[in-house]
Amino acid sequence: MFLGIEWHWWIVIVALVGISIPFKVKFMNWQSRRRQEKKNGRPGKWGDEE
Repeated sequence: MFLGIEWHWWIVIVALVGISIPFKVKFMNWQSRRRQEKKNGRPGKWGDEE
């Protein structure tokens, strides 16, 4: 036992972290792409400038 947790709970924790990291990377890439599209698609300051 490490920190009072049985060994099988450590396997569960490591599996959850291992699964969540790729989802976080995918979300960060999606969010960055979305921000870039918003930035590039935004019209001028007053909305009608080109």
